[in-house]
Amino acid sequence: MPRDNPPRDTLYRDADQQIVDFVFDETVAGVFPDMIRRSVPGYEAVIPITGLIAARHLPDHGLAFDLGCSLGATTLAMLRQLEAQPCRIVGVDNAPAMVERARENVIDPRVSFRCEDLRDTNLAGANVILMNYVLQFLSPDDRLAVLTNMRRQMNPDGMLIVSEKIRFEDEFQDRLYDETHLAWKRANGYSDLEISQKRSALEKVMVVDTEGMHAQRFVAAGFGKCETWFRCLNWASFLVRP
Repeated sequence: MPRDNPPRDTLYRDADQQIVDFVFDETVAGVFPDMIRRSVPGYEAVIPITGLIAARHLPDHGLAFDLGCSLGATTLAMLRQLEAQPCRIVGVDNAPAMVERARENVIDPRVSFRCEDLRDTNLAGANVILMNYVLQFLSPDDRLAVLTNMRRQMNPDGMLIVSEKIRFEDEFQDRLYDETHLAWKRANGYSDLEISQKRSALEKVMVVDTEGMHAQRFVAAGFGKCETWFRCLNWASFLVRP
């Protein structure tokens, strides 16, 4: 199970003359629970509810994928709702440090973890695919191909859940939510230096889209229905179906 009282995220506390691109390495894995809870508005609602939605859509002996599983929080959220239901859950992440800790956090014979690029994962027969805060870290050029592959491999009645940071076409709205998000991070104890340095580290790594861009891409990938079930400031989660 996840560690109690996870270490505090202080990775960007001290001034650094050269900010390198953000990477999900051992240092990030060590503070990830604290980092994501203080950085992503709505995270503590999205994870348990996506786990609930996924569990309700998963039949007996069904197959679910938690892509970009990090430390296994979404997988754990599903398990809490499934009780003893027979099924199979596969967590996938390309960061060895994340997969190692996920295997420590989640001990259940129904769950396995793979350290691999999700673009190479065989998703055949999936009833549910979850991608919480993952697509935004893929190259924009790869996103449509990834979703098209999912649609082709998953069951005809499968469900995809995607959670992402978003931006807005309207300049005022985009600035309002972005500035509010930064103020929320300050309220959670991050300094202006920490916020600035992390933003610099993420600048080239994390590229966000509008809700409209997501919806258009889901349709282009072959999905028929998409709805935004959750939004908090500039963070949203989508339910996507055939």
